[in-house]
Amino acid sequence: MSGATREERMREIVRSTRAKRSRFRDDCITMAHGAGGKSSQSLIEGLLLAELASSPASSQEGEGENEALAALGDAGMVSLDGGGTLAMSTDSFVVSPIRFPGGSIGELAVNGTVNDLAVSGARALALTLSLVLEEGLDARELRAEVQAVARAAQRAGVRVVAGDTKVVEHGHADGMYMCTTGVGMVDPRAQLSPAALAPGDRVLVSGPIGAHGMAIMLARESFELEAPIVSDTASLWPAVDALLETAGADVHCMRDATRGGVASALNELARASDVAALIDEREVPVAPAVAAATELLGIDPLYVANEGRLVAFVAPGSARAALDALRAVPGCEQAAEIGAVQAEPRGMVLVETGFGGRRVLDLLAGDPLPRIC
Repeated sequence: MSGATREERMREIVRSTRAKRSRFRDDCITMAHGAGGKSSQSLIEGLLLAELASSPASSQEGEGENEALAALGDAGMVSLDGGGTLAMSTDSFVVSPIRFPGGSIGELAVNGTVNDLAVSGARALALTLSLVLEEGLDARELRAEVQAVARAAQRAGVRVVAGDTKVVEHGHADGMYMCTTGVGMVDPRAQLSPAALAPGDRVLVSGPIGAHGMAIMLARESFELEAPIVSDTASLWPAVDALLETAGADVHCMRDATRGGVASALNELARASDVAALIDEREVPVAPAVAAATELLGIDPLYVANEGRLVAFVAPGSARAALDALRAVPGCEQAAEIGAVQAEPRGMVLVETGFGGRRVLDLLAGDPLPRIC
C-alpha cells in the first residue's frame, strides 16, 4: 500500500468516526468536560442534546426534534408569529482571577453573551444577569464588577432587564460567578448556517488570536512569566455589522472563538457542514508577546480562548471586500484571511505549517489548558 493510499485510508477512518454523534459514557464529570474539546462534545451531544433536543415536549410543534437546540449554534432561534426571528443565548462565567489585564468577569459576562448573539446574526436587545456570590466576598469587589457590567452593557448598546442573586458558603465559589442570558432580533441581512459552507469559501478571523486566554493564564502568576498581554474582550457586533453590510448573504457562517479557540470553532463547523477547512499557519495573526508566551508554555495559540474575536466563512467573490470592512472596524485592524473551505477530507481541519507540511487540527483531548472563561 502506497503512502498516499495509507494516508487517505486513515483520513476516511477519522472522517467516518467523526460523523457519528458522540456518546456520553463517563462515570463522573471532570474538568475536561468544560475545556471545549472532545469531552465537552461528548457531554453536549451524548447527554444534553440526546435528552433535550429529541424530547417531544421540547419541540414548539409538540413533536419531533427541537431544531433550535439540535443545530448546536451559539444562539437558539425562535420564529415569531408576527414575523422575524428571535435569537436567544445563555452563558456562565467562572473565570479566575475575576480581574485580569484588559478586562474582568463583569465585562466577560456581557460581551460573551452579546457575541454569541452577534455571530448568530442578531444584535442584542436585552440581558438578564444572575450572580452567585461567595460568603466573605469583599463588597468593593462586587461593586466594581457590577459597575463593569454596566459599562460593558452601555458600550454594547444593551440593557440588563432582569436578574437573580444567590450566596453560597465560603469556599464554594471563586469569589463570584456570573450567568447572563441575552435576546436579540436576527438581522434581515443575515442568512447564516453551517449548511451554507461550500468549497472555495474563505476563512477570516477578525484579529490576532490568543490574547484573552494568555492574559488570564499569566495573571494567575502560576507560570512565572511576564508579558505585555491584555485580553481582547469586546463586543463583536460592530465587526458583524460591517461584514453583513459589505457581504450580506455571502457571509455564510460565523463563530466567536471562545472556549477551545479558533481550532474548536473550525472543527465544529467542518463537522456540522461535512466539508473540510485548510488553514495556512503563516497567515494566522498572533501578537509577538502571545506567540512567545505560548511557545514557552508549549501551547498552540489556535486552541487558546478569545473573547473578542470571530471566525467568518465568506464566499470567495466577497472575501476581499469583507476583509477590508473588518479592518476598518476599531480593534480589527489586523483581521486576516487564514484559509479556505475544501470538499475533502470531509469534517476535518488541516493546517499547512510554516515548514511546508500539513497536520490535522483536531479537537482537544483532556484538559490541557487552565480554565479561562
